[in-house]
Amino acid sequence: MPKYVIEREIPGAGKLTAEQLKAISQTSCGVLSNMGPQIQWVQSYVTTDKIYCVYNAPNEEMVREHARQGGFPANSVSRVSTIIDPTTAE
Repeated sequence: MPKYVIEREIPGAGKLTAEQLKAISQTSCGVLSNMGPQIQWVQSYVTTDKIYCVYNAPNEEMVREHARQGGFPANSVSRVSTIIDPTTAE
């Protein structure tokens, strides 16, 4: 299944409390549950003013629909072409 990286511009994201992040996560999981098993949240990285999320989904439209239903921004959605890591150098 294709993998996507979503860039969400959220001013002050890095200052969100654990409770706020939990609530955001619960909202996301609720939307995912309603959308079915075709879309999966892998993980997210919280930075100062953005959250970068990794999702598995059949297409970009489904990723954007998740954002719409959850009320999350999806400023950029990029399909991952290849994954590399330190073992790629071997």
